[in-house]
Formats: sequence, structure tokens, C-alpha cells
Amino acid sequence: MTGFKRTCTALALAALLGSGPLFADEVHEQLDTARSAYDSGDLRGAVQALQFAVTKIQEQMTAKMWKLLPEPLAGWQADEPQSQSAGLLSAIAGTNLSRRYYDDAGAEIEINMVADSPMLGMMGMMFSSPYMMQATPNTAAFTHDGYRGIAEHAKGTSEWEMKLMVGTRVYVNLTGSGLSDDEPLKAYLDAMDLAAIEKAMTE
Repeated sequence: MTGFKRTCTALALAALLGSGPLFADEVHEQLDTARSAYDSGDLRGAVQALQFAVTKIQEQMTAKMWKLLPEPLAGWQADEPQSQSAGLLSAIAGTNLSRRYYDDAGAEIEINMVADSPMLGMMGMMFSSPYMMQATPNTAAFTHDGYRGIAEHAKGTSEWEMKLMVGTRVYVNLTGSGLSDDEPLKAYLDAMDLAAIEKAMTE
């Protein structure tokens, strides 16, 4: 059972069994509503209130994970972080976080992080096999903070890409366009705490 599921289960039990308040906010209010609905026999209403509480808890978790994406470096700006990590989509594609960065010269960098996707098993095989990497043109293997990565760049283009497997359950991808070299990608990679990302996205 994941940390998120354990949290939801604990909160649901707290609401139904009459435990004290956990959050003085919308979550707490909905837990009280769920308990009252359950006590009065309104099971559908109890479920709806608990589902709302779960959604709010997940929003708080997502907001914390957004902080794992670096702030814009000097001379750069960024869009708001994006996430897809709820319901059926999460079961199929895992947890996805992304953010786009750009500068006044038209360069762009996008950072994507994926956790617990069924596709990561195949990705892990590629990262662990030097023969598979050698078979892919315009790529080179590298390591960063002990994690294996693949850099990709076609000569004569302004596009660069860096991919890393962070442990066995997290994939980090940085893509850049309008760049003269890969230094901006390296700078953003240096700004990321990969160990913290692995821990936060797999708890």
C-alpha cells in the first residue's frame, strides 16, 4: 500500500470512528460531514464527502511535489508547474510532473518527471544496457549524482535532451530547444535534488 493510500485510509477511519481533528480546513470539514452522513445512514453522502477530502489531500501532496521542480535560473522565466496524478490516469501512466522554462532569446527547456508508470520497466532496461544505448544514434551515456543518464543531440541542431532513471521508479527528462549548447540543461539538472525527488515521488 502506498503512503498516499495509507493516509487516505487513516483519514477515512478517523472520520468514521470519531477521532479528533486532523486539519482545520476543508479536509477536516469534509471528514466531519462524512462521519455525520455515515452516522445518519447516508452512505452515498459519506462516500462523496470522503472523495472530496481525498481530492483535497492529493492537491496538497501535488503542491508539495511541485516544489521539486527548480525555480527559473537567472535570465529565465517559467510557466506554472503541471501535474497529472489522479484516478485512472495515475494507474495507467503514473504520476507526471512538468514545467516549461524560457528566456527572452527564444530558448525553451521543459522538465518532465514520471513515477510509477508501467513503461518505466522498459526504460530501466534501456538505461542498464550499454548495447541498447550504443544502438541509438546521437546518444551518449553519462552519470549525475550516481544516477545513470542518456544525453541526446543531433549535430547541427539547437535541440538537446537529457534522460535519467532515478532509482527504479522515477524517470526524469529534460529537453531544450533554441540552445547553442547543453549548459542550460546541465544547470537545471544541477538545481534538482534527485535523491529528494526519488523519495517524494515514491513514498
